[in-house]
Amino acid sequence: MQPPDLTEPQKNQAHDAGKKSGESSFSVAQLLVVIAISLLLVIPCFWHKRIEAGDLASHVYNAWLAQLIEKGQAPGLYLSHQTNNILFDLGLFYVAKVIGLAAAQKVVVSCCVLIFFWGVFAFIRSVTRVTPWFLTPCIAMLAYGYSFEMGFLNYYVSIGLACWGLAVFWRARGREWLIGVLLVPLTWVAHPIGFLWLVGTLLYVKVRAKLPGWWKLALPLTAAAAFLAVNRYAAHHPKLLADWDRGSFYCYNGADQLALFGERYVVLACLAFFLGVICFAADAYAQRKEADWRKFEVPFDLYVVTFCATSLLPENLRVSLYSGWIGVLGSRLTTISAILGLCLLGFLRPRKWHLAAFAACAACFFTFLYQDTAWLNRLEANAEGLTSGLAAGTRVIGTIWAPPDWRVAFVGHVLDRACVGRCFSYANYEPATNEFRVRVRTGSRVVTDSTDLSEDMSSGEYELDDSDLPMKQVYQCDARDLTKLCIRDLVAGETNGSIGYKPSRQ
Repeated sequence: MQPPDLTEPQKNQAHDAGKKSGESSFSVAQLLVVIAISLLLVIPCFWHKRIEAGDLASHVYNAWLAQLIEKGQAPGLYLSHQTNNILFDLGLFYVAKVIGLAAAQKVVVSCCVLIFFWGVFAFIRSVTRVTPWFLTPCIAMLAYGYSFEMGFLNYYVSIGLACWGLAVFWRARGREWLIGVLLVPLTWVAHPIGFLWLVGTLLYVKVRAKLPGWWKLALPLTAAAAFLAVNRYAAHHPKLLADWDRGSFYCYNGADQLALFGERYVVLACLAFFLGVICFAADAYAQRKEADWRKFEVPFDLYVVTFCATSLLPENLRVSLYSGWIGVLGSRLTTISAILGLCLLGFLRPRKWHLAAFAACAACFFTFLYQDTAWLNRLEANAEGLTSGLAAGTRVIGTIWAPPDWRVAFVGHVLDRACVGRCFSYANYEPATNEFRVRVRTGSRVVTDSTDLSEDMSSGEYELDDSDLPMKQVYQCDARDLTKLCIRDLVAGETNGSIGYKPSRQ
C-alpha cells in the first residue's frame, strides 16, 4: 500500500522535524570533530615557550605574589575577599599550587580559550538552530582576538560563560533552566561585564517577545538613549577623566577584534568584515523569495544596541582619584559585537566557499600571530636573562614599549613575569587599583601603592628620590631592535625614562 501524498506544508513540516532531530543528535563522529577542533584551537597556547597575551604576564606575577603573601614573604601586601574579577586569578593560583606557575598558565589559559570558543559556538547554535561548523575559523580568530591578546582574561572568560548561559536560556525547558542559573553567579565571579551582558540580554529578549508590532522598536531606542545619557554625563563631569580615544566609531564593529599587531591585521580585519557582508548579501539574494527575515530581528537588534554602546561609552574613565582606571571599555566590548555579527552569519545556508574563504582568513591571521608572539617571546627571554642574576627581592621598574604601529600595547608586563621567583616589579599596577585580588598597604617596599605613580614609572616619567633606592631599570637600549634590553641602577633625582628608547608619540 502506498503512503498518502503529502501536501507542500506537510513536506516542509517533515523536513523541519528531520532537521531539528539532526540538530539534537550528537554522534561519535561529531564528538571526534569537537576533540580535533579543540586540539587545534589550543595550539597557540603551546607553540612558544610562553603565552604572550598582554596582561596575562601581570596576572601570573600577581599569582606568584599571592603565594608569597600566604607564606608571609610579601610585606605590605594582602589578599582581598572580593567576589568578582577574580575567576581566572583563582584558577591560576590553585592550579599553580599543584603543577607550578609555568604549567598552570598553559593549562588555565587553554581552558579559557575552550570555554570561550565553544560558548560562542553553542550560543550561535541556539540562536540559529543550526550547528555553525562553517563559522569555526571565524570563532577561532575571535578567540585569539583583541580581548585575549590584551590579556583581559577575567573579562574574556566571563564572556565565554555568558555565551554558555545564553545558549542554555535561549530555548531552555524544564531542568535546563537550572544549568543556566548555575552559570549566572560564575559569570559574575569572572567579571561584571559578562554578567551584565548575560542578564541584560535575557531581559531584553524576554521583554521584546511580549511587545506587539512596532512597540518592539522601543527597546533599542531606549537602550540607545541610555548610552547617550551616559555619554553626555561622562563628557560633562571632568572628574571622571573620561575619553573616547579609540578612533572612528564605525571601525569598531566587531571585526576590529582582529586588529592586533600592526597594519596587516587592520587589512585582514577589513577583508574579513567585507567577506561577511558579501556572504550575507549573496545568501540574501539567493533566498530573496523564500527567506524569512524575521529570524534576523533579535540578533540584529542586539548588534545595534551593542554598537551604540561601543560608540557612545567612554574608552577610559576613572570613578575617583583613588581608584584604578576602567580602561579600553569600548574596545573590549566589540567582542560582543563580533559574537552577535557571527550569529547573523549563522543563519546563512552554508556553502563550501564560505568555509574556504573564512579558513583562508584564519590561516593568514594565525600565521601573523605566530610571528608577532615569537617577537614577544624574544623580548621576554631577554628580560628573563637580565633578571636571572639579580639578588632575591631586588626592586625593578621597566620602560618597555611596543612597536609604534601595534594596537596591543601592553608589552611592558613581560618584565612582571620575568621577575617571578627573582625580583619585585615595583610598578606592578594591579595591587594599587583595588580592583584585583592582590592589594597593597601604604608604604610597602614590594610595590607602589599609587596607580598614578605606577603609570609614571611605566611611562618613564617618574622622578626618583632617596627613599626609592635601591632600584634598577630595565629598558630598551636599541631603537633598531626593540627586543634588546639593558639594565642599570637608578639614582636619586633622575627621571626613570631619561635613558633608553621612548616612542616619539609619547
